[in-house]
Amino acid sequence: MTDYLRRNLEEVDLTPGRGRVSGSLSVGLGLLGIMGALCFLFPDLLTTPDFQPLYNATVLRQVLFGGIGFAFVFGFYSVMQGHSRWLGLVGLALSSVAAVLGSMETERALPAERSLYAGLDYFVLTLLVLALVFIPLERLFPKSPEQKTLRAGWTTDLKYFLFSHLGVQIISFFTVIPAQHFFAWLIDADFQRLIASQPVWLQFIEILVVVDFTTYWMHRSMHEVPWLWKIHAVHHSTLQMDWLASSRIHFLEIVSNRLLGYLPIFILGFTPAAVYAYLVFVSFHAIFIHANVRFRFPVIRHLLATPEFHHWHHTSQDEGVDINYAGFLPIYDRLFGTYYLPANLPERYGTRGAPLPEGFTDQFLYPFRQWQEMRAARKPDDSASH
Repeated sequence: MTDYLRRNLEEVDLTPGRGRVSGSLSVGLGLLGIMGALCFLFPDLLTTPDFQPLYNATVLRQVLFGGIGFAFVFGFYSVMQGHSRWLGLVGLALSSVAAVLGSMETERALPAERSLYAGLDYFVLTLLVLALVFIPLERLFPKSPEQKTLRAGWTTDLKYFLFSHLGVQIISFFTVIPAQHFFAWLIDADFQRLIASQPVWLQFIEILVVVDFTTYWMHRSMHEVPWLWKIHAVHHSTLQMDWLASSRIHFLEIVSNRLLGYLPIFILGFTPAAVYAYLVFVSFHAIFIHANVRFRFPVIRHLLATPEFHHWHHTSQDEGVDINYAGFLPIYDRLFGTYYLPANLPERYGTRGAPLPEGFTDQFLYPFRQWQEMRAARKPDDSASH
């Protein structure tokens, strides 16, 4: 076993009764509490303008202090257990800072138009909700019961999660603006009005069908075109599948997927209600199909992409290479000969061949370094001309 595998298979010990679980919860809730409190203190810089009208400040502040309270309780318990006293102390310190920041009164009026914001509220709320849903789900119905919640590589995936949520403006700059600038000539106003006049539920289905078709071919290209695979390999580098692994996507792939997904929506003119419903559904579904759950879904498993379907796409076993490209509708894999769904579940994940580097920064640089090596390999040997 290589040093790389040995390091990645070392998991965080969260044995119940030793204070590590409570200590980890205290640290996590303390950090989220600080970020939530900062959103109250600096809403003009840290919150997402589109979400502001949906917020109830009173309820959110109660949630904030409830989370801080739990952080205190978990931290105190961890300290009392003694096995991981340092975790509990860090959690208590973080929750204390969060309490101080959260108690500061601020009545800041948001500017009418904001061109720059961080979207920290989006990160905090999404991470909290998803963790509350998927961590218990993976503990109750695990596909791999031996896999830990804080498994190897989880900190790297959390950084990807952070970037994808705080980098909304950056991603939009590389997707929405180019699409509107270069493809505006394809818009037919009369056709868009016809599309928008349909029931929202029908538009929702149409978005799924159209977008999944474009992303199927983009996904397949990422596997079958060597230089594109260098980008997509980052997503496949995780050795253990869970809800957080879905976030491990290289920036260039995020931009490509968002651009191709946005184009048909922009050109066809679906209503905002249908688009928002699609975005919420697909975002949750993309996380679910990566989750460490053992659900099989009889009949449905052949019609819609399930965790079983997508786990086979992520396996490093020979029979699972370059199959199941569809994000939501396996009919495309059936039509184009890439469908595979046996009775058993896969056992291994990751890429085949040389392992990818560890860490967020090294993985970001990985495709660029690989392209440089590919170019160097194609150059003729200078010594052959002498």
